[in-house]
Amino acid sequence: MAAVAIGPTGALLVDGSSLFPIVLSNGPPPGSVTPAGRNGLAEVAAAGVSFIRTGGADWSLPGIDSQLAAQRQLLDAAAAHGLLAWLWLGNVPNLPPPAAGGSPSPQERLLARIADGLQGHRALGAYKGVDEPRNPFRGANWIRPPGLVRAYERLRRLDGAHPVVITQAPLGTVAQLSPYRPAFDVTGADVYPVSYPPGAHTQSANRDISVVGDVTRKLIRAAGGKPVWMTLQVAWSGVTPTKERPGLVPRFPTLQAERFMAYQAIVSGARGLVFFGGHLTQVATPEDAAAGWNWTFWDEVLGPLVRELGSAAVGPALVAPDAKAPVKASTADVELVTRDDGTYLYVVAVRRKGGTNVVSFTGLPKRISAGEVLREYVQKPLPPPLGAGAQVFRGVRVANGRFEDWLAPHDARVYRFRR
Repeated sequence: MAAVAIGPTGALLVDGSSLFPIVLSNGPPPGSVTPAGRNGLAEVAAAGVSFIRTGGADWSLPGIDSQLAAQRQLLDAAAAHGLLAWLWLGNVPNLPPPAAGGSPSPQERLLARIADGLQGHRALGAYKGVDEPRNPFRGANWIRPPGLVRAYERLRRLDGAHPVVITQAPLGTVAQLSPYRPAFDVTGADVYPVSYPPGAHTQSANRDISVVGDVTRKLIRAAGGKPVWMTLQVAWSGVTPTKERPGLVPRFPTLQAERFMAYQAIVSGARGLVFFGGHLTQVATPEDAAAGWNWTFWDEVLGPLVRELGSAAVGPALVAPDAKAPVKASTADVELVTRDDGTYLYVVAVRRKGGTNVVSFTGLPKRISAGEVLREYVQKPLPPPLGAGAQVFRGVRVANGRFEDWLAPHDARVYRFRR
């Protein structure tokens, strides 16, 4: 069984090692293969995915034995490739008040059956609680916090080794979302700004993809110090036509847009990322629909991003503590976070809007004279001749704690400076 806890930075500790969760919701079906013939779960795990969502919305006491057996098969498949499961409990973790005499309700018995049946599996990493309990689309039937708190407390008594994550809709206010704090270990929101028209999901005045940062910061405030995982877009109901809404037009983020949204969420405080919609094959190619997962989007967008986030260079920045002396940018449309792991100082910066020009960064320790832009490469020594040397990360010069670099709207950069 994996022992999973929340580390001091908000990153996960899995068997004592820090992890920035990269989650697929949902991942490739077990046993499926990529167009190149590789096992699908092996493909995503090798790139840096750490969690896949399992579980479902239809748990029931009459069917619990067969449901647990099916979930164990999914967890077995995940474990075979070193993946952890984010187990969705549907609406089960919403318990009524205790009955007179103390007899557990059917809902509580069902919750206990799930936890007792799966908590010892080596692939179980975390539980997913009720989805979007404060979504305004629920109307008067939005789910009140007390039932979720009762379920959380019961689940923690049953299984204290796996955290509970509650994902909210992006529309709630801090005042509406804050009462849920006692019901989770981790929270977050889904935010899907790429659609026709733009911004239909968030219904915000900001129709740009930079709304991801706005929603992340709101959830950070609502979480009250607990960690936040943000759920970003592959596809969602607003870009998947149905009989009821045939006029919807499919639209997917580009690599630049997905990369910007991921890093803006990180800059804004997210300590984990979930990517939703790869399983929505109704808007996939015929080959991907037959395979059961959107491998075209993986190859063109998500795979390159996940490999970058999970790389040996960038990965440490995602789990490192925030630095005591943060760096500042010369323009307000550049958002950044400064991290320090004791070996390197990292500056993760994104530009949400504005022009394309040179931006100044100040606040580095005066002893630092040079840094690197991670995942951007140049030849050393510089050409000519071409090909005579090695490829290294592009460098930046630092003088008196200051450096400069070009940034355009929706650029994202990770800088690294040796301490």
